[in-house]
Amino acid sequence: MDVAALIVCSLLAAAALVAPSPRGRAAALLGALALAPVILVAHIWDSSQLETLRDRPAFAAVGVLAGLAVLAVGARVVDRRPQLFPLAAVAAIPFRVPISAGGSTSNLLLPLYLVVAAGALAYALPRLRAAGPGPGAEPEPRPGALEWLLGATLVLYAAQTAYSSDVDHALEQLVFFYVPFAALFLLLGRVAWTTELLRRCLLVLVGLAAALVLIGFYEYGTKQLLLNPKVLASNQLEDYFRVNSLFFDPNIYGRFLAIVMLGLAGVLLWARDRTDVVRTAAALALLWAGLVLTLSQSSFAALLLGLAVLGGLRWNPRRAAIGAGGLLVAGLLLVLLAPGLINLDLGDAESADNATSGRYDLIEGGVGLVGDAPVLGQGSGSFAREYRRREGASAARAASASHTIPITVAAEQGVVGLAVYLALLAAALSRLLRGASRSLPRAVVGAAFCALLLHTMVYAAFLEDPLAWALLAVGTALWRAGPPARRPRAVDVDADAVPA
Repeated sequence: MDVAALIVCSLLAAAALVAPSPRGRAAALLGALALAPVILVAHIWDSSQLETLRDRPAFAAVGVLAGLAVLAVGARVVDRRPQLFPLAAVAAIPFRVPISAGGSTSNLLLPLYLVVAAGALAYALPRLRAAGPGPGAEPEPRPGALEWLLGATLVLYAAQTAYSSDVDHALEQLVFFYVPFAALFLLLGRVAWTTELLRRCLLVLVGLAAALVLIGFYEYGTKQLLLNPKVLASNQLEDYFRVNSLFFDPNIYGRFLAIVMLGLAGVLLWARDRTDVVRTAAALALLWAGLVLTLSQSSFAALLLGLAVLGGLRWNPRRAAIGAGGLLVAGLLLVLLAPGLINLDLGDAESADNATSGRYDLIEGGVGLVGDAPVLGQGSGSFAREYRRREGASAARAASASHTIPITVAAEQGVVGLAVYLALLAAALSRLLRGASRSLPRAVVGAAFCALLLHTMVYAAFLEDPLAWALLAVGTALWRAGPPARRPRAVDVDADAVPA
């Protein structure tokens, strides 16, 4: 029953991305968002966390009605002031709340879910009531390869739960991440991204990042973490202390800081006003200090790649590629010629595993899983369980999949899923980077997506991160707006890149 419902829900979410008519997309969107929580509640209905709701149905009914009332008010606000939706979505993206479901605890973006639900109602209800597009209505954008591939990813992931050994985890991935984030992509992709709105969103992100960094400073100063006791226990075993602020993982915290820093770096590269340069540089210095305290190598690498992409789009792509290639060669030479500097013994697998924070064994085990089921994989969401079964590893050892998204995709979904994943990346990079050098906003979005992509290659969480969907959506909206008349030379010129 769970698998059939998941497939229907994913089909509705995919239809919301590619349906030809506004009414069709609106109906599919509301259907997917309504079905997803029903699937979750039905799945955990007999669990202890719903005991209160089962024993007190009147209390549950009041809670549902109160939630619907909040959504109705939110939808009304968004309908009257549409530009509040992207600002609210940006403000909600970092904040996760731990929720127990299906015997495990997931860190869920509950504030973002509320914003998405309100935005979906504001988007869908007028289109469902309308008999046609109406005079002066904007035509529905035609789906491109990216939208079709996102839809295919959703449907394939749901279908491959049919033979998964961990349906619970696959269900959580779809209900908590893929379906609501597909709605986020649809809604943000239809926002009129003016220069002023982009500036306000960046200011919101910088303000949030600065506040999170200050919390990180407090954690480092007191040597106490506010969240995630696992990180605290890890800190007690090491000579260093990693902070995670209000995130549950220092690497995800570092990823967020790196993305915001790339937005500031874009402003700095295109700025000509001295005041803008000083303010932006000061903000970058603050966020850099916060990033250093995460000790997240994956975030450092992502930031470097993003800066290289920004430099290439701003000046000369060939020189930027040469510079990035030089850094890569230098890193390889360091590993080959002086492995002792990074405590690496090239002939010792255990040394390699320690140097890569446990990734070597996870990747090696993941490759083994791919070999066991190369065509269709082990089933969606099954990596951790199948890795433990195959390698005899502990639950903690495989809790975060392979820490390398392509390996995870290949192990769980086989060659079929890997082909869809690679096609999705090609479509996304083509849309975000083609012509991006003529627009500051597009350059920043493209560089940020490249940085996030690299982070997923050496850590985890690609489509499970709302930042990926948000960057794709904003980049799509700017791409649809068309190229500006000329290449921007300063921050105040980039208004040409976005229609007012």
